[in-house]
Amino acid sequence: HVGTPCRKVSPGSERVPGRRGKMIDREKKEKIGRVAEMVAKAKNIVVFTGAGVSTESGIPDFRSPGGFWTKFDPEDFTIDKFLTSPETRRKQWRFLLSGDLLKEARPNAAHEAIAALEKLGKVNCVITQNIDNLHQKAGNDPAKVFELHGNMRWILCMDCGERYPLEEIIHQNGASEEVPVCGRCSGILKPDVIFFGEALPEETLSKATWHAGHCDLLLVVGSSLVVYPAAYMPIYAKQAGASLVIVNLSPTPADKIADVVIHASAGETMGRILAEVRQGLAGSCA
Repeated sequence: HVGTPCRKVSPGSERVPGRRGKMIDREKKEKIGRVAEMVAKAKNIVVFTGAGVSTESGIPDFRSPGGFWTKFDPEDFTIDKFLTSPETRRKQWRFLLSGDLLKEARPNAAHEAIAALEKLGKVNCVITQNIDNLHQKAGNDPAKVFELHGNMRWILCMDCGERYPLEEIIHQNGASEEVPVCGRCSGILKPDVIFFGEALPEETLSKATWHAGHCDLLLVVGSSLVVYPAAYMPIYAKQAGASLVIVNLSPTPADKIADVVIHASAGETMGRILAEVRQGLAGSCA
C-alpha cells in the first residue's frame, strides 16, 4: 500500500492469510480448556477484577483515551482538594447528580460468568478494583464482593459516617444547584469511593488479602495489575502456593508468574470458560 513503510521479513515468517488467526484461536481454546479444568479441580477460587471488566459494560477506563481523566482534572479527585474546595465539590456533584456516570451500565458476559461460577459453588469471593456495583447486579453475593476502591452507588458523610444510597441523594437534590449536605449533621458528603491521597478501606483490604492468601486458584480478569496495593493480590496468592490465571487484553507485570495467561476480552473468555466448566460438571454427573 502507498505510505506503508517497508520492513524486513525473515525467511519463513511470511504471513499466510488465516493461518496465524487459526493458530492463535487454537492456542486460546487450549488455554480456556486448561483453565476450565483448573476451575473444576479447585476448592477455593478467588476472582480479582479490574477496569477491563467494566469497559465491556460501556464504562470508560479512567486512563484510556476518551476516559474519565479526559473530562476531569485528576487533581479534583484528591481528598485534600475535595475537602477544602467548595468549587471542586460543586463540580463533582453537578456531574454526579446528572446521573450519567453509571446510568446505562449493565452487567456483561464476564460479570454473568463470574456470578454463575459462584452459584455453581466454584467461586468463594470477588475482589474488585471497580466501583460500579455490577458484580452485585449480576448476582454475586454482596457479602462476598470486596470493593477495594469503594462503590459509586453510596454516599458517605465525612463527619458522622452516615451512608446514603446515591439514588436517594439524586432524588432529593437533582434539581438543586446547591451541594448536598448530610441530613443528619449537615456534614460534607462524598462518593464512597477512594480518592487520591486516601487509604484503601482497612477492613476490606484486610479481608481481601486474607482470601488471596488462602485460595488455591486466583483468577485475574480485566486488570492491568499496575495499581497498588490492589495489584499485590496475585503475589499473595502465588506466595501461598495457589495457581494464577490472568485474563486481560494487554500484558501485565504478573504474567511472568502466572500459570495461564490469556490476552483476550473478559466477556468472551469468561463465557467460554463457564461453558466448559458446565460441560465438565454435566459429564461428571452423567
